[in-house]
Amino acid sequence: MWDADVVVIGAGAAGLSLAHRLSGAPSARRPLSVVVVDAPAGPLRPARRTWCFWEEPGGEYDDALSARWDRLRVTGPDGTRVLGEPSPLQYKMLTSENFERLMSERLRRAGHRRFEAVVETVRDVAGGAEVRGRDAAGRDVRIRARWAFDSRPPREPYPARTTLLQHFRGWFVKTGRPVFDPSVAELMDFRTPQPGHGLSFGYVLPFSAHEALVEYTEFSRRVLTGEAYERALRHYTRDVLGLGDLRVTATEQGVIPMTDAVFPRRTGRCVFLIGAAGGATRPSTGYTFSATQRQTGAIAEALLEGRTPLVPAPHPARSRALDSVMLRALDTGRVDGASFFTRLFREVPTKQLLRFLDGRTHWWEDVRIGLHTPVRPMLRTVLEVPRLPRRAPTP
Repeated sequence: MWDADVVVIGAGAAGLSLAHRLSGAPSARRPLSVVVVDAPAGPLRPARRTWCFWEEPGGEYDDALSARWDRLRVTGPDGTRVLGEPSPLQYKMLTSENFERLMSERLRRAGHRRFEAVVETVRDVAGGAEVRGRDAAGRDVRIRARWAFDSRPPREPYPARTTLLQHFRGWFVKTGRPVFDPSVAELMDFRTPQPGHGLSFGYVLPFSAHEALVEYTEFSRRVLTGEAYERALRHYTRDVLGLGDLRVTATEQGVIPMTDAVFPRRTGRCVFLIGAAGGATRPSTGYTFSATQRQTGAIAEALLEGRTPLVPAPHPARSRALDSVMLRALDTGRVDGASFFTRLFREVPTKQLLRFLDGRTHWWEDVRIGLHTPVRPMLRTVLEVPRLPRRAPTP
């Protein structure tokens, strides 16, 4: 049995970020003791992945970045290219390996403990919370803490009006000839065959003229088979991008729920949910990292000041309402996704659009941005969404 002020379940972006922020400064009385519990190597531990986000230069993770880009591009179905320069914002890429390495060193210096175990229960007890599970050898593990923060994804999806899946597979490629522009990140390339329901696009993050992460992504209700992803990537790299001979050095794959479900952020008197488990994923885009940083920063500030660490809503209510409308409009087919996003990036200044996607615009800016969308279908959806029931997504 271990005792601590704080126990964090999960050593992904949310769990490690919170533990790191709790090592930044002592509380009024003494430094907080923190235990991070991660799943042992195996199916419960997330695979290699990348996180992308936008912020100004000089961020706290800049030393661990794999790449950054000053220019962003969206390519329409007809090949029309929209190039944006959101200065002073940069688009940044951070791999889970680099983040883990950086955080492990910071947590070690702070004296925080890490432990591997499969967590089975997290519950309130007298004076705090208790985490129970088993370690890799099958031994019982019990940790008691004043506060518990759980970053594991929910076992079942929450009821929602609309749920789409952002699912993707990516190749890290090396090409025989210089084909990439390492100064430009391709956020959406809609020259991919569009599915009957939802939308698809290519995503290209170049590291040099010869190396890049190239992904095929869909927003739809169902994931694809492994062969379907590979077939789509072969078509995109060969027929659309014309990369020629290439070597795949690594792959990544994932599924991100895009849902207007209401995520609980507190499951007990002393037990809270954080990160994607606490609703940090932006329903309209799938981006999670920046909201997780804001969320864990607010929690750490409360803990270090001796206040109850209530988990803040990661996105403003107005932004969540707009996301609900957009998801419904895409799901019903009232708006063409490829045209929708291409028009937004073409007609709205890139910096303002990124602020909008981060939920940092004023209401009058949201109205102006809304005028660049198909107004009649969107208004119809605005009137429809409040009357829709929330249902658990069908598997």
